[in-house]
Amino acid sequence: MTKKNKSTSESFAHDQRISARRTLLEELFNDIYDDRTKIYRMNFLRGIFFGVGSVMGATIVVALLVWTLSLFTDLPGIGQAAQEAQTQLKSK
Repeated sequence: MTKKNKSTSESFAHDQRISARRTLLEELFNDIYDDRTKIYRMNFLRGIFFGVGSVMGATIVVALLVWTLSLFTDLPGIGQAAQEAQTQLKSK
């Protein structure tokens, strides 16, 4: 077999494998979810919960970061920034 024929046959086999996987996934998806409105509702709720979870997680991380920085108020450089962050948070 020549190199060109080999790469063409490998490419064809690769495309067939991908097509078979895609077909299998589509069949599984359609078997599980018959009603599209259920899919849209579920994805909408997942998006809402993901957004709320992200905001809550970011709030906790920022609070922990500010609290950790407040422990080092006596250090030069870091202390001034931590003091300013605390005063900004307390003023709001």
